[in-house]
Amino acid sequence: MSGIVFFGTRSRESVVEFYVERVGADHWLEQPDCTILRYDNQLLGFCDRDRAETDGTITVVFDSAATVDDAYERLSDVAHDEPVENERYRIYQFFADDPEGRTVEFQTFLHETEPI
Repeated sequence: MSGIVFFGTRSRESVVEFYVERVGADHWLEQPDCTILRYDNQLLGFCDRDRAETDGTITVVFDSAATVDDAYERLSDVAHDEPVENERYRIYQFFADDPEGRTVEFQTFLHETEPI
């Protein structure tokens, strides 16, 4: 199964620039009023609308704590706090805000996980 999560945006250009330039996503598809980005196996669409949809959390999963730290170095100006180990979920993470205030989590799993 595959899918795309779409968000309405009032600032498509700056939001797309954030995810491409600062997070590392790629342009996947350009439509008349929507840009669809790809980061690994995740597809995110940002479409011009009258209001920004900012509910929920976008999570970007990295392969290691070092890559989370690298992301933090690039995004420290929009991060809530420095990366921390979350013992409950056995992840290493930090949270940041995109240009419209969506919460973006950057994390890695600290153990081998088995898919369900």
